[in-house]
Amino acid sequence: MARGRREVAEFSVSFLDVICCGFGAVILLLMVTRILEPQLLEASQVDLSEQVAAREAALFEIRGQIKELRRQMVEESNDLEAELTQLAALQTELEAVLGRFDTLSESQQEISQENLQLAAARQSLTDEMERLLGLDFRRDSGLVGGITVDSEYIIFIIDTSGSMQSAAWNQAVRKVSETLAIYPQVKGIQVMNDMGDYMFPRFRGQWIDDSQQRRNEIISRLRTWAPFSNSSPVEGIRAAIQTFYDPDKRISLYVFGDDYTGDSIESVVEAVDRLNTADDSGRRLVRIHAVGFPVYIDRPNARVYRFAALMRELAYRNDGTFVGLTEYQ
Repeated sequence: MARGRREVAEFSVSFLDVICCGFGAVILLLMVTRILEPQLLEASQVDLSEQVAAREAALFEIRGQIKELRRQMVEESNDLEAELTQLAALQTELEAVLGRFDTLSESQQEISQENLQLAAARQSLTDEMERLLGLDFRRDSGLVGGITVDSEYIIFIIDTSGSMQSAAWNQAVRKVSETLAIYPQVKGIQVMNDMGDYMFPRFRGQWIDDSQQRRNEIISRLRTWAPFSNSSPVEGIRAAIQTFYDPDKRISLYVFGDDYTGDSIESVVEAVDRLNTADDSGRRLVRIHAVGFPVYIDRPNARVYRFAALMRELAYRNDGTFVGLTEYQ
Protein backbone atom coordinates (compact mmCIF):
# COMPACT_ATOMS: atom_id res chain seq x y z
CA MET A 1 0.00 0.00 0.00
CA ALA A 2 1.49 3.08 -1.16
CA ARG A 3 2.11 5.99 1.26
CA GLY A 4 0.59 9.24 0.68
CA ARG A 5 2.88 12.48 0.21
CA ARG A 6 3.15 14.78 3.21
CA GLU A 7 1.75 18.18 2.58
CA VAL A 8 3.92 21.19 3.33
CA ALA A 9 2.58 23.32 6.12
CA GLU A 10 1.54 26.93 5.27
CA PHE A 11 3.07 28.14 8.52
CA SER A 12 6.57 27.61 7.20
CA VAL A 13 6.05 29.93 4.19
CA SER A 14 4.58 32.73 6.24
CA PHE A 15 7.47 32.62 8.68
CA LEU A 16 9.98 33.10 5.90
CA ASP A 17 8.05 36.10 4.67
CA VAL A 18 8.12 37.66 8.11
CA ILE A 19 11.85 37.14 8.39
CA CYS A 20 12.47 38.77 5.01
CA CYS A 21 10.36 41.73 5.88
CA GLY A 22 12.23 42.19 9.13
CA PHE A 23 15.56 42.25 7.36
CA GLY A 24 14.22 44.70 4.85
CA ALA A 25 13.04 46.96 7.65
CA VAL A 26 16.47 46.86 9.30
CA ILE A 27 18.12 47.77 6.00
CA LEU A 28 15.73 50.71 5.55
CA LEU A 29 16.48 51.96 9.07
CA LEU A 30 20.18 51.78 8.34
CA MET A 31 19.75 53.74 5.13
CA VAL A 32 17.67 56.43 6.81
CA THR A 33 20.16 56.74 9.65
CA ARG A 34 23.11 57.27 7.24
CA ILE A 35 21.44 60.31 5.52
CA LEU A 36 21.52 62.31 8.79
CA GLU A 37 25.12 61.64 9.71
CA PRO A 38 26.65 63.57 12.67
CA GLN A 39 29.25 65.13 10.40
CA LEU A 40 26.55 67.13 8.59
CA LEU A 41 25.16 68.50 11.85
CA GLU A 42 28.60 69.55 12.98
CA ALA A 43 29.30 71.34 9.68
CA SER A 44 26.03 73.28 9.95
CA GLN A 45 26.97 74.43 13.46
CA VAL A 46 30.37 75.70 12.22
CA ASP A 47 28.75 77.83 9.45
CA LEU A 48 26.31 79.45 11.89
CA SER A 49 29.15 80.37 14.24
CA GLU A 50 30.95 82.19 11.46
CA GLN A 51 27.82 84.17 10.59
CA VAL A 52 27.29 85.09 14.22
CA ALA A 53 30.90 86.25 14.50
CA ALA A 54 30.51 88.36 11.37
CA ARG A 55 27.31 89.89 12.70
CA GLU A 56 28.96 90.69 16.02
CA ALA A 57 31.88 92.38 14.25
CA ALA A 58 29.44 94.49 12.18
CA LEU A 59 27.57 95.38 15.36
CA PHE A 60 30.77 96.54 17.06
CA GLU A 61 31.61 98.68 14.00
CA ILE A 62 28.13 100.24 13.97
CA ARG A 63 28.43 101.00 17.68
CA GLY A 64 31.75 102.71 17.02
CA GLN A 65 30.21 104.79 14.22
CA ILE A 66 27.30 105.77 16.49
CA LYS A 67 29.75 106.85 19.17
CA GLU A 68 31.70 108.95 16.65
CA LEU A 69 28.50 110.54 15.31
CA ARG A 70 27.40 111.39 18.84
CA ARG A 71 30.77 113.03 19.49
CA GLN A 72 30.49 115.04 16.27
CA MET A 73 26.93 116.04 17.15
CA VAL A 74 28.08 117.33 20.53
CA GLU A 75 30.89 119.33 18.92
CA GLU A 76 28.59 120.81 16.28
CA SER A 77 26.01 121.64 18.92
CA ASN A 78 28.67 123.52 20.88
CA ASP A 79 29.79 125.34 17.70
CA LEU A 80 26.18 126.24 16.89
CA GLU A 81 25.64 127.60 20.37
CA ALA A 82 28.79 129.71 20.07
CA GLU A 83 27.69 131.04 16.66
CA LEU A 84 24.22 131.85 17.99
CA THR A 85 25.82 133.76 20.86
CA GLN A 86 28.01 135.68 18.41
CA LEU A 87 24.98 136.36 16.16
CA ALA A 88 23.05 137.72 19.12
CA ALA A 89 25.96 140.03 19.95
CA LEU A 90 26.10 141.23 16.32
CA GLN A 91 22.34 141.78 16.33
CA THR A 92 22.67 143.93 19.43
CA GLU A 93 25.48 145.89 17.83
CA LEU A 94 23.45 146.34 14.62
CA GLU A 95 20.48 147.67 16.57
CA ALA A 96 22.79 150.14 18.29
CA VAL A 97 24.23 151.27 14.92
CA LEU A 98 20.74 151.62 13.42
CA GLY A 99 19.72 153.67 16.43
CA ARG A 100 22.67 156.02 15.88
CA PHE A 101 21.86 156.15 12.15
CA ASP A 102 18.25 157.11 12.84
CA THR A 103 19.46 159.83 15.18
CA LEU A 104 21.90 161.05 12.53
CA SER A 105 19.20 160.98 9.84
CA GLU A 106 16.91 163.06 12.01
CA SER A 107 19.74 165.52 12.61
CA GLN A 108 20.45 165.72 8.87
CA GLN A 109 16.78 166.31 8.14
CA GLU A 110 16.74 169.10 10.67
CA ILE A 111 19.88 170.57 9.11
CA SER A 112 18.35 170.31 5.62
CA GLN A 113 15.21 172.01 6.83
CA GLU A 114 17.28 174.75 8.41
CA ASN A 115 19.22 175.14 5.15
CA LEU A 116 15.97 175.51 3.23
CA GLN A 117 14.78 178.09 5.70
CA LEU A 118 18.11 179.88 5.36
CA ALA A 119 17.81 179.86 1.56
CA ALA A 120 14.28 181.28 1.85
CA ALA A 121 15.57 183.91 4.26
CA ARG A 122 18.33 184.83 1.81
CA GLN A 123 15.77 185.09 -0.99
CA SER A 124 13.55 187.27 1.20
CA LEU A 125 16.55 189.40 2.14
CA THR A 126 17.40 189.85 -1.53
CA ASP A 127 13.85 191.00 -2.28
CA GLU A 128 13.97 193.39 0.66
CA MET A 129 17.33 194.79 -0.48
CA GLU A 130 15.92 195.39 -3.95
CA ARG A 131 12.93 197.16 -2.44
CA LEU A 132 15.13 199.36 -0.26
CA LEU A 133 18.04 199.91 -2.63
CA GLY A 134 16.11 200.03 -5.87
CA LEU A 135 15.77 197.81 -8.93
CA ASP A 136 19.25 198.80 -10.14
CA PHE A 137 20.87 197.10 -7.13
CA ARG A 138 23.04 194.12 -8.05
CA ARG A 139 25.25 191.78 -6.09
CA ASP A 140 28.98 192.21 -6.33
CA SER A 141 29.17 189.12 -8.53
CA GLY A 142 26.65 190.65 -10.92
CA LEU A 143 25.29 187.16 -11.48
CA VAL A 144 21.65 187.11 -10.44
CA GLY A 145 19.38 189.04 -8.15
CA GLY A 146 17.16 186.55 -6.40
CA ILE A 147 18.02 183.17 -7.91
CA THR A 148 17.03 180.41 -5.51
CA VAL A 149 20.03 178.29 -4.57
CA ASP A 150 18.34 175.34 -2.87
CA SER A 151 19.25 172.76 -5.53
CA GLU A 152 21.66 169.91 -4.89
CA TYR A 153 22.23 169.15 -8.59
CA ILE A 154 22.89 171.72 -11.33
CA ILE A 155 23.02 171.44 -15.12
CA PHE A 156 24.48 174.12 -17.40
CA ILE A 157 22.95 174.38 -20.88
CA ILE A 158 25.19 176.77 -22.81
CA ASP A 159 24.69 178.26 -26.27
CA THR A 160 27.95 177.49 -28.12
CA SER A 161 27.01 179.31 -31.33
CA GLY A 162 29.41 181.58 -33.21
CA SER A 163 27.87 184.76 -31.83
CA MET A 164 28.41 183.62 -28.24
CA GLN A 165 31.92 182.41 -29.00
CA SER A 166 32.99 185.63 -30.65
CA ALA A 167 31.39 188.24 -28.41
CA ALA A 168 30.39 186.82 -25.01
CA TRP A 169 32.45 183.72 -24.34
CA ASN A 170 34.79 185.15 -21.70
CA GLN A 171 31.79 186.59 -19.89
CA ALA A 172 29.96 183.24 -20.14
CA VAL A 173 32.97 181.48 -18.59
CA ARG A 174 32.94 183.96 -15.69
CA LYS A 175 29.22 183.50 -15.15
CA VAL A 176 29.60 179.72 -14.99
CA SER A 177 32.37 180.17 -12.44
CA GLU A 178 30.27 182.62 -10.42
CA THR A 179 27.26 180.30 -10.53
CA LEU A 180 29.36 177.47 -9.16
CA ALA A 181 30.64 179.80 -6.43
CA ILE A 182 27.15 180.35 -5.00
CA TYR A 183 26.89 176.57 -4.56
CA PRO A 184 29.76 175.72 -2.16
CA GLN A 185 28.98 172.03 -2.43
CA VAL A 186 26.54 170.09 -4.60
CA LYS A 187 25.95 166.39 -5.16
CA GLY A 188 26.22 166.46 -8.93
CA ILE A 189 27.09 168.71 -11.90
CA GLN A 190 26.56 168.32 -15.62
CA VAL A 191 27.44 170.56 -18.59
CA MET A 192 25.97 170.35 -22.09
CA ASN A 193 25.39 172.76 -24.91
CA ASP A 194 22.03 173.90 -26.22
CA MET A 195 21.94 170.91 -28.60
CA GLY A 196 22.26 168.45 -25.72
CA ASP A 197 25.92 167.56 -26.44
CA TYR A 198 27.95 166.76 -23.32
CA MET A 199 31.12 168.65 -22.41
CA PHE A 200 32.53 165.37 -21.04
CA PRO A 201 31.17 162.52 -23.21
CA ARG A 202 32.46 159.89 -20.77
CA PHE A 203 29.90 161.19 -18.26
CA ARG A 204 26.99 160.98 -20.70
CA GLY A 205 23.75 160.32 -18.86
CA GLN A 206 25.31 160.47 -15.38
CA TRP A 207 26.19 163.06 -12.78
CA ILE A 208 29.71 164.41 -12.37
CA ASP A 209 30.83 164.30 -8.75
CA ASP A 210 31.50 167.73 -7.31
CA SER A 211 35.04 168.65 -6.27
CA GLN A 212 37.29 171.67 -6.65
CA GLN A 213 39.43 169.79 -9.14
CA ARG A 214 36.37 168.90 -11.21
CA ARG A 215 35.18 172.51 -11.15
CA ASN A 216 38.59 173.67 -12.35
CA GLU A 217 38.41 171.10 -15.17
CA ILE A 218 34.98 172.41 -16.21
CA ILE A 219 36.18 176.03 -16.37
CA SER A 220 39.38 175.05 -18.19
CA ARG A 221 37.52 172.92 -20.72
CA LEU A 222 34.86 175.60 -21.22
CA ARG A 223 37.42 178.14 -22.47
CA THR A 224 37.99 176.16 -25.68
CA TRP A 225 34.73 174.19 -25.92
CA ALA A 226 32.93 174.97 -29.18
CA PRO A 227 30.57 172.23 -30.44
CA PHE A 228 27.98 172.99 -33.13
CA SER A 229 24.92 174.96 -32.00
CA ASN A 230 21.71 176.05 -33.71
CA SER A 231 21.12 178.89 -31.18
CA SER A 232 18.07 177.19 -29.68
CA PRO A 233 18.03 175.86 -26.10
CA VAL A 234 15.05 173.57 -26.69
CA GLU A 235 17.06 170.40 -27.42
CA GLY A 236 19.33 170.87 -24.40
CA ILE A 237 16.43 171.52 -22.01
CA ARG A 238 14.56 168.48 -23.29
CA ALA A 239 17.62 166.22 -22.98
CA ALA A 240 18.40 167.46 -19.47
CA ILE A 241 14.87 166.88 -18.13
CA GLN A 242 14.34 163.50 -19.80
CA THR A 243 17.75 162.17 -18.72
CA PHE A 244 18.30 163.54 -15.24
CA TYR A 245 14.91 164.13 -13.64
CA ASP A 246 14.56 162.33 -10.31
CA PRO A 247 11.73 163.05 -7.86
CA ASP A 248 14.15 162.65 -4.96
CA LYS A 249 16.62 165.25 -6.29
CA ARG A 250 16.46 169.06 -6.35
CA ILE A 251 17.73 170.01 -9.80
CA SER A 252 18.31 173.41 -11.39
CA LEU A 253 18.97 174.11 -15.05
CA TYR A 254 21.01 177.19 -15.99
CA VAL A 255 20.44 178.19 -19.61
CA PHE A 256 23.03 180.60 -21.05
CA GLY A 257 22.41 182.18 -24.44
CA ASP A 258 22.06 185.32 -26.52
CA ASP A 259 19.34 184.62 -29.09
CA TYR A 260 16.71 182.13 -30.26
CA THR A 261 16.46 181.11 -33.91
CA GLY A 262 13.15 179.28 -33.59
CA ASP A 263 9.86 180.64 -34.86
CA SER A 264 7.38 179.71 -32.13
CA ILE A 265 7.78 180.60 -28.48
CA GLU A 266 4.42 179.12 -27.52
CA SER A 267 5.23 175.67 -28.92
CA VAL A 268 8.47 175.55 -26.92
CA VAL A 269 6.75 176.63 -23.71
CA GLU A 270 4.05 173.99 -24.19
CA ALA A 271 6.63 171.29 -24.95
CA VAL A 272 8.58 172.12 -21.79
CA ASP A 273 5.34 172.16 -19.78
CA ARG A 274 4.62 168.61 -20.94
CA LEU A 275 8.11 167.50 -19.90
CA ASN A 276 8.55 169.51 -16.71
CA THR A 277 5.19 168.79 -15.13
CA ALA A 278 4.15 170.00 -11.69
CA ASP A 279 3.30 167.79 -8.71
CA ASP A 280 0.29 168.17 -6.43
CA SER A 281 1.94 171.03 -4.57
CA GLY A 282 2.63 172.89 -7.82
CA ARG A 283 6.37 172.26 -7.72
CA ARG A 284 7.99 171.54 -11.08
CA LEU A 285 10.30 168.60 -11.71
CA VAL A 286 13.28 170.94 -12.16
CA ARG A 287 13.94 174.68 -11.86
CA ILE A 288 14.88 176.53 -15.04
CA HIS A 289 17.02 179.65 -14.67
CA ALA A 290 18.26 181.63 -17.64
CA VAL A 291 20.91 184.26 -18.31
CA GLY A 292 20.77 186.38 -21.46
CA PHE A 293 24.05 187.82 -22.77
CA PRO A 294 24.11 191.27 -24.43
CA VAL A 295 25.74 190.17 -27.70
CA TYR A 296 23.28 192.18 -29.79
CA ILE A 297 22.68 195.01 -27.33
CA ASP A 298 23.86 197.64 -29.85
CA ARG A 299 21.90 196.11 -32.73
CA PRO A 300 18.90 194.25 -31.30
CA ASN A 301 16.87 192.02 -33.60
CA ALA A 302 13.90 189.69 -33.47
CA ARG A 303 16.00 186.70 -32.37
CA VAL A 304 17.18 188.58 -29.27
CA TYR A 305 13.63 189.57 -28.33
CA ARG A 306 12.40 186.01 -28.89
CA PHE A 307 15.16 184.62 -26.64
CA ALA A 308 14.33 187.10 -23.87
CA ALA A 309 10.60 186.43 -24.15
CA LEU A 310 11.09 182.65 -24.29
CA MET A 311 13.47 182.39 -21.33
CA ARG A 312 11.49 184.83 -19.21
CA GLU A 313 8.36 182.71 -19.72
CA LEU A 314 10.18 179.42 -19.12
CA ALA A 315 11.79 180.73 -15.95
CA TYR A 316 8.46 182.07 -14.70
CA ARG A 317 6.59 178.80 -15.37
CA ASN A 318 9.36 176.56 -14.01
CA ASP A 319 10.15 178.16 -10.64
CA GLY A 320 13.27 179.92 -11.92
CA THR A 321 14.66 183.38 -12.63
CA PHE A 322 15.61 185.09 -15.88
CA VAL A 323 18.46 187.60 -15.80
CA GLY A 324 19.22 189.76 -18.80
CA LEU A 325 22.75 191.20 -18.70
CA THR A 326 22.90 194.75 -19.97
CA GLU A 327 26.64 195.23 -20.29
CA TYR A 328 29.88 193.35 -20.94
CA GLN A 329 32.21 192.69 -18.08
